[in-house]
Formats: sequence, structure tokens, C-alpha cells
Amino acid sequence: MNGPFFINGWIGEEASLIFALFIGIAFGFFLERAGLGSAKKLASQFYGRDMTVFKMMFTAIITAMVGLFWFDYFGWLQLELVYLTPTFVAPQIIGGLVFGVGFIIGGYCPGTSCVAGATGSLDGWVNVIGMLAGILVFGELYPWLESFYNATPMGELTFVDYFNLPAGLMVFILVMIALGGFWLSEKIETKMANKDL
Repeated sequence: MNGPFFINGWIGEEASLIFALFIGIAFGFFLERAGLGSAKKLASQFYGRDMTVFKMMFTAIITAMVGLFWFDYFGWLQLELVYLTPTFVAPQIIGGLVFGVGFIIGGYCPGTSCVAGATGSLDGWVNVIGMLAGILVFGELYPWLESFYNATPMGELTFVDYFNLPAGLMVFILVMIALGGFWLSEKIETKMANKDL
């Protein structure tokens, strides 16, 4: 949150942390209101019965992408000041697989487990404790994992850079993919609902 606003001196460090706190609370509130504090709803994603998670997350990603594109276009935001997590292909593939397995087994991702825990859900708390334990174990094992953790670096990579396409065209392509995904998710939900009848 202390990205361009902090760097340009529009807000101070303390204010950026307050903004981050309120954004985090709002994010958790909307996750809960969307029903994503329920492991049953999240697990239904993997059975094709309820694609809310896919639709909500893809909507958030596309909204942020389109917003950043136009904010940069009009000069309201400098994209080069927005931090990008560097790409490390092999460790991030393994990390994604571990994350996916944990999501399927526990029924939550890190954010939704915190939401569930905050509402008093026991399985949410079990996931939060498991997540914290995993962070602790990783921290202890890091000296032995460091070379793999930093393997296959590609730097701060975006689709625009990777495919060498104009940013506007890439935004358009991803919006079309999202719309196709929404249409397909509706078909899957309808098919699974009819199958359950």
C-alpha cells in the first residue's frame, strides 16, 4: 500500500499502514459477505457446483488490471513505481502445487482461513495455525532451501513483456479470456446442478 502514494510524498508511512489496515478489514468483510468464509462453499469450486471463488477472484484481477491500465494511461499512476514480485519459475510452480493441495485438503486459502477464523470457525483456526506453523518451518529450513528458492529467476515479468504485445491489446485479450471463463463457469454450474437433480 505504500507504493506510489508513499514514494510521491502524498501520504506518510503511518498513513499508508492505516490505509492498509482498513483495506484489509474491508477485504475480509467482503470475502465473508460473499460466503467465502465457508469451507463448503470453497470446496464446491473443485466439484464445479459453485464457481463463486473463480468468478470473484477473476473479477478482482480484471478490475485491478483495467484500473491500473487506465490510471497509467491518464497519468494518475506510474506503473513503474508499482512493485512486482520477481518471477522464479521452478519454486513458484512447486509453491503453487503445495498451495493447491493445501487448499483442497483444508478447504481454505490463507485469506479465507483468516476470515473463517475471525468469525469463530474452528476449521478456519486450524488452517490459520497450520499456515503459521508452515511459515515457521519454512523459515527454519530456509538456509537449506535458499538455492532452490532463488532458482530459475526471470525478474519482474509481466504478460506484456513476455508476449511482447502492446499493453492495451494484452488487457483486451485477458478481458475476453475472463468473459469466456465466466460463461464457461456458468455452464459448468448449470451442468452440475442438473446432474445433482
